[in-house]
Amino acid sequence: MKITVIFGANMNKLGSREKIYGSFTLKELQDKLVSYAPDVEFEFVTSNREGDLIDAVQNCDADALIINVGGYSHTSVAIADALSMLVVPKIEVHLTNIEARESYRRFSVTASKCDGMICGLGIDGYKAAIDVLKRRSK
Repeated sequence: MKITVIFGANMNKLGSREKIYGSFTLKELQDKLVSYAPDVEFEFVTSNREGDLIDAVQNCDADALIINVGGYSHTSVAIADALSMLVVPKIEVHLTNIEARESYRRFSVTASKCDGMICGLGIDGYKAAIDVLKRRSK
């Protein structure tokens, strides 16, 4: 199974940004996912640019997608439109509980185009998404 994992705005700064996101770096997060699911082929895409994220969704050739486009989750109709065209299983993951954050973060435009959303579980949210996607691919 191949899973594309897309990381968006400011995810490249994990480990040096607010501690609410954890103390790990993006590379450490990626390494933990690879270690957690050695039977999965991962493609990791990271960008702060909305157009690059749209291209990554449009060009996804994996069996499934995990996506966290950061702040674009709350604002990007264009990324949501790209997600609606992608016909593989899709799960949006947020490290923090967006329901417990600022009011403008409590709705995700992009999650509405995914099969589900997991938030507030840190790295474990990504592991849960992998588990669900693996079960659904059988």
